[in-house]
Amino acid sequence: MCQLLGMNCNTPTDICFSFEGFRSRGGLTDVHTDGWGIAFFEGRGARTFLDPRPSSQSPVADLVRQYPIRSKNVIAHIRKATQGPVGLENTHPFQRELWGHYWIFAHNGNLDAFAPPLDGSFIPVGDTDSERAFCWLLQNLAENFSAMPRSDVLHQTLRELTREIAPHGEFNYLLSQGDALFAHCSTHLCYIVRQAPFSMAHLKDQDVSVDFSEVTTPADRVAVIATAPLTDNEEWTPIAPGTLMMFLDGAPVL
Repeated sequence: MCQLLGMNCNTPTDICFSFEGFRSRGGLTDVHTDGWGIAFFEGRGARTFLDPRPSSQSPVADLVRQYPIRSKNVIAHIRKATQGPVGLENTHPFQRELWGHYWIFAHNGNLDAFAPPLDGSFIPVGDTDSERAFCWLLQNLAENFSAMPRSDVLHQTLRELTREIAPHGEFNYLLSQGDALFAHCSTHLCYIVRQAPFSMAHLKDQDVSVDFSEVTTPADRVAVIATAPLTDNEEWTPIAPGTLMMFLDGAPVL
C-alpha cells in the first residue's frame, strides 16, 4: 500500500520531523520503491518536489529534509505502483489549477474499472487511476461552482463525489487547495493534533525525538495525517472507513 502524509496548521510550520520518519518508509523494503513526492503551499503558490526513486535513497528527499520550508498545508506520498509504470508523470502528488488556486492530490489504493468521462477541462498526464480520479473530481467541482465555494459547501460536495468513486476500490486520499486539507479514509488513515501543552515525540521508524515545547508557541496548532502512526509515544486517532474529514487551521472538521 502507498503511504500518505498530510499537515494542516494554523500558522506556517515545517514538517521536518514528520518527514524524517515518513521518508524512511520508502525503499527500506521492496514494497515502497516506486517514487515519492511532497507539495508545500506557500501563500498562493505551491512548491512541489517529485522523484521516481525511493524516498529513503533520494537526493531530492535529502534536499527537502535540509530545507525547512514552512507551510500551512503539506501533502506527501510514497508510491507502491498498481496502475501505470514507475515514472515522474505517475508520481504523486498531482497538481492542477482551479478558480485561481492550486490544488494538490495524493491517493493510496487501487480503483478497478474506473474510466470516467472527462470533458477535456482536466486531462491526466500519466497513466494512473489516481490522476484520473483527481481530474474527475476537479471537473465536477468546476461544473458545480463558478468560483471557490465556502469550505463547508466544498466539504459536502467532495463527500458526495467521493461516494461515487469509492465503490471502485480502495480510495484513501489527501486533497488541498491551500486553505483546507481533506482526508478520505477508505481503509487506513489516522491523525493527531498537536497543541499546547506540547510535549516530546519519538518517531516510530527512526530513533529520533523532538520536544515540541521548545520549537512552538502556545498558540500553535498542527494536525498531521498519515496512513499509519509516525510516532510511538503519542495517541493517534484512526479515521473511520468511509469518512471524509476536513482540517482547517490545524483542527479536524468531520
